[in-house]
Amino acid sequence: MPSPQARAGLPGPALAIIESANLAFSEPSCYINTMIGADDFRKVLGHFASGVTIITTCDSDARPTGLTASAFTSVSLDPPLVLICVDHKSQSHPTIKERGCFAVNILSAHQQEISRRFASSRLDKFEGVAHAISDLKLPLIEGAIAHLECTTVSVHVEGDHTIFVGRVERARMDAGEPLLYFRGQYDRLASPSPGA
Repeated sequence: MPSPQARAGLPGPALAIIESANLAFSEPSCYINTMIGADDFRKVLGHFASGVTIITTCDSDARPTGLTASAFTSVSLDPPLVLICVDHKSQSHPTIKERGCFAVNILSAHQQEISRRFASSRLDKFEGVAHAISDLKLPLIEGAIAHLECTTVSVHVEGDHTIFVGRVERARMDAGEPLLYFRGQYDRLASPSPGA
């Protein structure tokens, strides 16, 4: 009978070296002792260009709260599901967890300052920011090119973030170009070349 190493396509000695030298746990695991540092990891991830969103909700006293996030993606078309990743240290984390619903505001190219505002630790993030409270009692930021209103259907704690999977209850989109984030800087889509 082939060994586990042979079945996995790995030579025996190499697996033995990994098990004895790098694993942080006595049992095989996806976590290894020698990991990339947080700063280096952030730099590498910065090479993945992404859109910029603001995740919003309201607390039990109907006060809006929110944070800037690029860790957002679709999960499923049927049913329509998305996920967001929220740092445990975020001021909005407890409210998003307790409320059980959130809105994703996909920012337009001219909303850099709003993104910076919601990425800060200030408490008055909504002061002076045009927004409306939807029928689902979620803050929607005006000028965003799209809004998704979601009900949380599952929560997963991983590392220093919580993954919230949301079922999209309502969605709308508007005209405009997206705000992008790449290598630690805001950017926008390039204008098409003449004749392209």
